[in-house]
Amino acid sequence: MTRSLKKGPYIDERLQKKILKSDPASSDTIKTWARRAVITPEMVGFKIGVHNGKDHVIVRITEEMVGHKLGEFSQTRKFVKHGGKLQRAVEQDAAPKAAPAATTPK
Repeated sequence: MTRSLKKGPYIDERLQKKILKSDPASSDTIKTWARRAVITPEMVGFKIGVHNGKDHVIVRITEEMVGHKLGEFSQTRKFVKHGGKLQRAVEQDAAPKAAPAATTPK
């Protein structure tokens, strides 16, 4: 469900103040925990550290990101391969086949 048009997009006030104070050309990262804040055109060019629950993921804001939320660009879960034991066995079988091909001919 989206936010009411009457209310407008949610923009974190503290984040907005930090953006207005700093310069986009500087290499400083602005840290924030406001994952639900909407990216505005004023944020383009900044590096923002978005908290993912463990650490801050650095996100460089581009024009295509305007209108999206900051949390969309900072994943909270780490993907681990599918497959388990069977997939591991298949990968181990494929590894020795690749090794002899890398040797140089005599």
